Amino acid sequence: MPNTVYDPPALAQGTLRVTPLGGLGEVGRNMTVFEYGGKLLVVDCGVLFPEEHQPGVDLILPDFEPIKERLDDIVGLVLTHGHEDHIGAVPYLLKLKSDIPILGSGLTLALTEAKLKEHRIKPYSLTVAEGQRENVGPFDLEFIAVNHSIPDALAVAIRTPAGTVLATGDFKMDQLPLDGRLTDLRAFARLGEEGVDLFLPDSTNADVPGFTPLERSIGPVLDQVIAKAPRRVIVASFASHVHRVQQVIDAAYAHGRRVAFLGRSMVRNMTIAEELGYLNVPEGVLIDYKQARELPDDRIVYMSTGSQGEPMAVLSRMANLDHEIEPGPGDTVILASSLIPGNENAVYRVIDGLTKLGANVVHKGNAKVHVSGHAAAGELLYCYNILQPRNVLPVHGEFRHLRANAALAQDTGIAPERTIIGENGTVVDLRDGEASVVGQLDLGFVYVDGSTVGEITEADLKDRRILGEEGFISVIVVVDAATGKIISGPEIHARGFAEDDAVFDSVKPKIASALTEAAQSGVRDTHALSQVVRRTIGRWVNQSLRRRPMIVPLVIEA
Repeated sequence: MPNTVYDPPALAQGTLRVTPLGGLGEVGRNMTVFEYGGKLLVVDCGVLFPEEHQPGVDLILPDFEPIKERLDDIVGLVLTHGHEDHIGAVPYLLKLKSDIPILGSGLTLALTEAKLKEHRIKPYSLTVAEGQRENVGPFDLEFIAVNHSIPDALAVAIRTPAGTVLATGDFKMDQLPLDGRLTDLRAFARLGEEGVDLFLPDSTNADVPGFTPLERSIGPVLDQVIAKAPRRVIVASFASHVHRVQQVIDAAYAHGRRVAFLGRSMVRNMTIAEELGYLNVPEGVLIDYKQARELPDDRIVYMSTGSQGEPMAVLSRMANLDHEIEPGPGDTVILASSLIPGNENAVYRVIDGLTKLGANVVHKGNAKVHVSGHAAAGELLYCYNILQPRNVLPVHGEFRHLRANAALAQDTGIAPERTIIGENGTVVDLRDGEASVVGQLDLGFVYVDGSTVGEITEADLKDRRILGEEGFISVIVVVDAATGKIISGPEIHARGFAEDDAVFDSVKPKIASALTEAAQSGVRDTHALSQVVRRTIGRWVNQSLRRRPMIVPLVIEA
């Protein structure tokens, strides 16, 4: 049941207000606003990718409405790491006010700045590192190293006179990380000793028992698959998964293969990662994909985007034979990523398409080619025991993940009333070590569709679904302005129907009869006559063809 919408009271002095604008009840759109002393601090600003019931939508943004009138109060935007679900909406926020200071690690800012450059925005940014403390307005920030599926991820401790908050961002506790960068549990323990008043933990894997497997367990599997591949190898991954790309490069190099990047975001992100030293590429391994086509099939690995079945990404286009590289018998395709909830059907469609073309598709379901970047239940329990937070607000996850995370907190002795299962727009006030829900904002989805932002509504998406599923009928009738009698028509055209337009011949007399009856009753308004046409043909189509199409009637006076 969604929470009842109600406005929070004015913020009392000495109170910290926490409002998630995205990331609760979904995997994506992560964004949380902290308010103290009239100033706002924003942590993360990500996008959500559309599902099948949102046709034509490119991206979904957090709803900025609660802060639109308060942009001058924002003292900083902290980015925990460089994944799209945490940085993808930054350009859209900075279009509202371009000089909001951005804080993040080196790689996170480099990826964000490359994205902003495409939007012609030059940000005001401050590079921070683990162990660093910065005062931003009334917020005393401490950055803490955490391990994730992208290098340089940070948790942030936010100290205010009202209490201390720890937001983990996305994290896990890989004890043998590929880059040697551990989640800093010593810093967590120090914070626990000092006292954490509110904990905002990553919930994505809270319902997965045990511990997330090690990243390094993937390397040997990739090595084995690439070693045995008779022809080309195509690996699909997230465009920012530097660790996975490193493993693919290492395996390719070990077996005398060259690597070509496919997809604009993959090329951009890996160029940045290599320049900053996060990606180690042996001399001569990387090759332009046009040159790669000249190589023998058993000497090349393509590293591409599209592991989530996105229709315009490289892998989907390959599966539809809509790309220069056409997979075929003997080719090996590796999907080296997890399934984001909601993308399952799209991914399996791509797997089926590639298999039909003769490719050998290796994915998480049949080989260990991916491990998650998120802490499982065992790791979260460790965190709760180390931190012993006074209050918990699970973030980043669908409702089942948030509830599982809250249950883990309670298992370690945190009282149920101190664990808050919120949703986007839930307003939480922290004062004297107690967190309480004081409001629920009415937030919506903000759709990006081509160059339009926020113009597409749920009604538009419903129309698109009807068009896609039920078809479209247009009816044109010309009537005499004085008498209301039909001069021409009705002319009926349909799209998305298996039947020929001739099937509508039997309904034309019914439309004519309904219009004559309306005219005799004195109806002359063309809008009212259009509704008569809509009702008549709608009823007939529903009864005769069992369809509910979109009907566009046009009554013209002559």
